[in-house]
This record gives sequence, structure tokens and C-alpha cells, in this order.
Amino acid sequence: MAQIIVPSNIFLTLIIVAATAAGYVEAQSPSTSDVSVADIVTPEFFNGIIGQADASCAGKNFYSRTTFLEALKSYDQFGKIGSVDDSKREIAAFFAHVTHETFHFCYIEEIDGPSKDYCDESNTQYPCKPNKGYYGRGPIQLSWNPNYGRAGESIGFDGLNSPETVANDPIISFKTALWYWMNSVRPVIGEGFGATIRAINGALECDGGNPATVQKRVEYFTEYCNQLGIAPGDNLTC
Repeated sequence: MAQIIVPSNIFLTLIIVAATAAGYVEAQSPSTSDVSVADIVTPEFFNGIIGQADASCAGKNFYSRTTFLEALKSYDQFGKIGSVDDSKREIAAFFAHVTHETFHFCYIEEIDGPSKDYCDESNTQYPCKPNKGYYGRGPIQLSWNPNYGRAGESIGFDGLNSPETVANDPIISFKTALWYWMNSVRPVIGEGFGATIRAINGALECDGGNPATVQKRVEYFTEYCNQLGIAPGDNLTC
């Protein structure tokens, strides 16, 4: 579940990166690796994940490698960081979290999402709209009204009035995952996979919150690293 931490003491779960007096600033990381993400995320790699989802899963006919690569055109620095191995580790980390969040691309929306309250009423910049739910949707399970608002502004959809777009348009759905990743996860990826867990769902899982889910994410990560022929590195847990 993508999380967001705001400068207040109320519980919220999504990390908001750089903000200036002028407003929200999206994180940018220089590309230092010239790898082809499409050559790493091969049909075999992608289908090896989604192929484990049951035929009845809603995500089975929603997510695809084609829509991922189309969304990637808007985030061409993804998977291009440091050495070739560093790039592969980032790709493995992204798909490890996506696998965990969606259960191998089975789910588009959070289970029982409509029954849960993800409205941060203290956020007046991105106020919740009547009868709209900001629960987890998409590959990284975007949640909370500030994230829907910011993602919508960046990507080009009405995140506050039409959050369901993330569950209806597969390209936008993947773009929200990549948007969140590049702004809230990419900045800490050099600290190890454990830091990426903390950036995505640390408030609920890290520091003993849910060791089982942390371990599951690590298992997916190490599995994908093995598939890509790289070492997972240090600091795997949080």
C-alpha cells in the first residue's frame, strides 16, 4: 500500500517528497545507466508474474507488459540508475512490491477498499470529494486524497473527482505506480530494499509492525534478482 507521511502527528501512510515554499516539487534523479528496461522486463519476466494470478482475477485482463511499457514513456529514467546491476535491482524492487501489493497482478483495487477511510481531512490543498473513495488502486495501490490529487496533476487526470480512473485505465494505473515510485521510493533506493519497504508501507510493516509481509516482499525481491542474475545487496529488511 503506497503510503504518505505528512508533517503532522496524525496517522497517515504515504511519503511526500520535497516540498518548497512554492509548493510540491517532484523528485528527479539523473540517469546514469543506459539500459533498456524493455530488454529486462521481457515478456517471460512479466508473464512469469501475472501468470501466477488466477484466471478469475480482475487484474488478469487489465495489467499487461504493453501498458507498463506505454506508461514507462512518461518516466524514462525509471530503471536507469547507477550501474547495470543497480538498474536491474531497481526493476526487481519495483516488481517485487507490485507483486505483493496486487498478488501477482490479480487485484486492481484494495480488498474491501470502499469500506476504509483514506480521507485526510486536514489536507485543504487536496480536499476529499463527496462519495469518493481514495483507497488503494493500481500496481502500487495508490491511496489517500493528497496522493490522488498530486498524481492527477502530474499525470493528467482528475484524481480527486475521479479516483476510479486508476482502476479503469491501465496506462494511467501504471503511471500512478511509476509516479509514486520516482518521487517517494527512488530517492531512498540506494539505502537498500528495506528502505523501499519503509517508503511504501513502513508505517504498518516496519519496526516489527508486520514481519511476515516484510519477509514476503524480500522473497519476491530476491527471486527477481536471481532471475535477473544479480545480487540483492544489503539492508533487505526494515
